[in-house]
Amino acid sequence: MAGVALRRLMTEYRQLCQNPPEGIVAGPADEDNFFEWHCLISGPEGTCFEYGIFPAKLTFSEDYPLSPPKMQFLCDIFHPNIYADGKVCISILHTPGDDPTGYETSAERWSPVQSVEKILISVVSMLAEPNDESAANVNAAKMWRDDRAQFDRIAHNLVRGTLGFPARKFNEGTDGTADAAAAGTSSSG
Repeated sequence: MAGVALRRLMTEYRQLCQNPPEGIVAGPADEDNFFEWHCLISGPEGTCFEYGIFPAKLTFSEDYPLSPPKMQFLCDIFHPNIYADGKVCISILHTPGDDPTGYETSAERWSPVQSVEKILISVVSMLAEPNDESAANVNAAKMWRDDRAQFDRIAHNLVRGTLGFPARKFNEGTDGTADAAAAGTSSSG
């Protein structure tokens, strides 16, 4: 099965090189390993993530495209659908079939007709329009709903980190914790 996965990944990489989606760069981490890709995703225009450059990785199993890859951001990012460790929670990356919680339809979940390009475009859309009803980061989802100005402030500060600028120092967050702690991030940027 690894041969099928490798051929598919090589084809998808070639297609991405020939016609890259705007604001996205992705490809194998090195020529000897097509099963781990590095990605750079530009924050969507008109959002609190605008101007950010977000590094991420996609990890593929040997039974790709039957199974979805895993995606993880490699920088601090505050978002309802991204766990504190950077792992992305989005329907297109969930295994095929019915959702045991009944939240997602099978059509929203992974299928072998999906592609790396569709995943990355879906993630950009997710950055622009979080799903706060199915949160991976409960603090971010609550803040997205209840205190958008604070959410935007934390996100903007982390965007600075993706650009190599030092994080700004703010007063205590609205819930009595420092901004980075409220964000559920390690605040390494």
